[in-house]
Amino acid sequence: MSTPCPRPEYPRPQFQREEWLCLNGPWRFEADPGDSGEARGLVQRDLAGTIQVPFCPESTLSGIGTTDFLNAVWYRREVEIPEAWKGRRVLLHFQAVDDEATAWVNGRRVAWHRGGWTPFRADLGDAGGRTVTVVVRARDNHREAKARGKQCFEYANRGCLYTRTTGIWQTVWMEPVGPVALGRPRILPDVGRGGFRIVAPLDLGAPRASVAGLTLRATLRDGERVLATAETPVRDLSPALDVIIPEADRRLWQPGDPHLYDLRFELVGPGGAVLDTVASYAGLRSIQLDGRRVLLNGRPVFQRLVLDQGYFPDGILTAPDDAALIRDITLSMEAGFNGARLHQKVFEERFLHHADRLGYLVWGEYGDWGIEGAVRLEAVVTGWTEALQRDLSHPCIVGWCPLNEQFHFPDPDTERRADLMRALFAVTKAADPTRPVLDVSGGFHCVPETDVLDNHDYDQDPRAFAANYARLAADDVLDHWWAKPMFLPEIQGRPFFVSEFGGTWWDAEATTDGRDLKQGWGYGNRPSSVEEVLERFEGLCGALLDHPAMFGYCYTQLTDVFQEKNGVLTFDRKPKFDLARLRAAQNRPAAIEADRAAEDSGRTAP
Repeated sequence: MSTPCPRPEYPRPQFQREEWLCLNGPWRFEADPGDSGEARGLVQRDLAGTIQVPFCPESTLSGIGTTDFLNAVWYRREVEIPEAWKGRRVLLHFQAVDDEATAWVNGRRVAWHRGGWTPFRADLGDAGGRTVTVVVRARDNHREAKARGKQCFEYANRGCLYTRTTGIWQTVWMEPVGPVALGRPRILPDVGRGGFRIVAPLDLGAPRASVAGLTLRATLRDGERVLATAETPVRDLSPALDVIIPEADRRLWQPGDPHLYDLRFELVGPGGAVLDTVASYAGLRSIQLDGRRVLLNGRPVFQRLVLDQGYFPDGILTAPDDAALIRDITLSMEAGFNGARLHQKVFEERFLHHADRLGYLVWGEYGDWGIEGAVRLEAVVTGWTEALQRDLSHPCIVGWCPLNEQFHFPDPDTERRADLMRALFAVTKAADPTRPVLDVSGGFHCVPETDVLDNHDYDQDPRAFAANYARLAADDVLDHWWAKPMFLPEIQGRPFFVSEFGGTWWDAEATTDGRDLKQGWGYGNRPSSVEEVLERFEGLCGALLDHPAMFGYCYTQLTDVFQEKNGVLTFDRKPKFDLARLRAAQNRPAAIEADRAAEDSGRTAP
């Protein structure tokens, strides 16, 4: 009896073709501690062990479960490519490999990619009907400076740094396409016009592939009903068109009413034959800045976010199954949060798909921790750009945050960080002019290139916490060490939120005096009871919900993560507190009124 394929769902639901082949499951595997495998012939020969892809070798789900440093690892698998794919290009996709990946097919190098957060692919040409041998080497020296997120650079976990992830950690798959195919469409909503602006770059299989006589067609549906069709002749490599929804059928996407329209893109040849078809979807919604306020569809919706780090006990960075992604969102909503800040990780795209479906607000972030010192900053810009290109069409994303807790450092590093902040802001706004960008979350806003401001504040006393923001409405400098010297004159008065707070340490199994560090850690003194934790939560959230100059907050955090015991859920997703009480604490009258107003406006565009 064959073992079921792990993570068999389509990994890219907003850009989907009917024909594809999932390559998850058993691969041959071998660790390469000295990174000498290529010289020792690992491209050509069989490997010593077996691993379950897409789970990293540090995870128990991989079948290996080693947590020591793995400077390099190798994968090998024979793949029978379907006979029906003959005559078309076969694309080999890797959704994420940490950190530097090289792929060979039948001994020929076909791909190289650096950066563990984003997808890449190899074009195998006309490989249909053949059996090919895929070999992958992943290099991941965690002692080097790199954008590693929360992966620990020391042997053992400590503080808020966790078990490392090496190698393949998201789905590997194949699909067939023609000589000229559709690239990933860029879908930007335009509520004012009642539709979408779409740019669909072409994917050419050869430099001489012709686009003469081609047409791009887009069809928008609501369920089974076709609402609009638009097409444009292809005159360049990035054809664009507008799809306008009939006024009576316009329905906004938002929490409580996350309406999605189905989209189908077709590339049509000169004779009318359809050369490529891609299924997608989109949500119609707007995000605007109005003084201190951030408006969703023209109305303020207080963003009650929770910090989500996306770690799992058995899969590390990889969810054990698709249901686990859905469960994290629904449990968060059950606790009263209407969204999340996806922290120090570029989440797998299926999480964003479920957030789109469920009406869950998301701030997209890069896993930038580890870039101190001599890191090549161009790799950070490249990785963040790839994340933007993958995710910008998801309606759930309401803001971007490329950096986290980058502070002033001694010269010349301060100037390099300022240049990086400016570069990432410019890249983000060029890719997506529709969403606000936070230059750095919880660090010093030392450049004017930011749309919003924030602070991290783990004060556990609700009264002292509230006092930290008493002068904020008057644009005064915050009397808090995280904030100094954050307010440049030209950025005073911009929207503000506390993007990390809470983090209260609670582990029912720890010793009552809170000094047993083996039982974990959190922020501040350990409470003496569950009731004290809940009172802190109510007081801290209330101080921000009642603040006239706040557009939202982000509570730390959704789940415990390894030794960090400050989640509202345990690491294995059991509620630590009464979720109904957490929800009630966040649903104060002002928040309820804003949510209802937003839901009432969702049937038609303003």
